Amino acid sequence: MLLGTHTPKLDDKGRLILPAKFRRELEDGVVITRGQERCLYVFSAAEFERVHGRMRQAPMGDKRARDFLRMFLAAASDEKPDSQNRVTIPTALRAYADLGRELVVAGVGDHAEIWNADRWAAYTAANEDTFAELEEEVYPGLF
Repeated sequence: MLLGTHTPKLDDKGRLILPAKFRRELEDGVVITRGQERCLYVFSAAEFERVHGRMRQAPMGDKRARDFLRMFLAAASDEKPDSQNRVTIPTALRAYADLGRELVVAGVGDHAEIWNADRWAAYTAANEDTFAELEEEVYPGLF
C-alpha cells in the first residue's frame, strides 16, 4: 500500500527517484498515466492490470466512458526503475501535469500521484477545510 507524501525533484532528463517507501511495490515496473486534477497516476504493473481489467467492463456505448478510457490509456507509459530507482516521466505526461523540478509524490493507497508542487499546495489548501468539516460519511461505517 502506497501512503504518505514525498518531495523528490525531477532531474534534467525527466527522471524521478522513487521514494524509498514505494520501491518494493514498484520494483517490477510502473505504469504512469494522466490523473484527475492534472496530476499523474502511478500504478504498479499488477495494480494497473487490475484497474485496466475493471475498465474493460465499461459500456463502450457510453461516450464519457470512451473519452475517459482514451485519455487514461492512450497516455499510459510502462516504465521500469533503473539501478538507481529512477523512472522517466515521458515529456507529454510532464506537460499534462505541468511538472517542473519541484514535485510532490502522494501515496493514496493502491497508487501514487505525482503533482506539480505548487498545484499540490493549492489543491490541499482548497480542500483542507472541506475535509475537516465533512459532516456526511463518504465511506459509510468507516468512522
